[in-house]
Amino acid sequence: QLQASGGGLVQAGGSLRLSCAASGRTSSRYFMGWFRQAPGKERDFVATILSTGGSTYYADSEKGRFTISRDNAKNTVYLQMNSLKLEDTAVYYCAATRYYSSNYYSDYEYFYWGQGTQVTVSS
Repeated sequence: QLQASGGGLVQAGGSLRLSCAASGRTSSRYFMGWFRQAPGKERDFVATILSTGGSTYYADSEKGRFTISRDNAKNTVYLQMNSLKLEDTAVYYCAATRYYSSNYYSDYEYFYWGQGTQVTVSS
């Protein structure tokens, strides 16, 4: 029900835009967000957006560089990533919750998951 795309290879300092297209019971999703997992590391919260009102939340390391947005008509959430760094290299997953939760930064709260898209930042 979630299809992520837009990953690729980019040089440090460059930009990428990830997309996450949702299908199915979109009305049941409260938060749609992005997590990432680098090799050998845990999956980390990147950003999320609330379906009603559009409030956005970011991990501290991404504030000012990444922007999450949505197009309700297309049931799609985007992650614009600028000033990419080597440490941004990871598989990026889009995810969605079924309920509202104040723990929006925890992957445990997300029920729906996309397949992941690889982002590789080179020097």
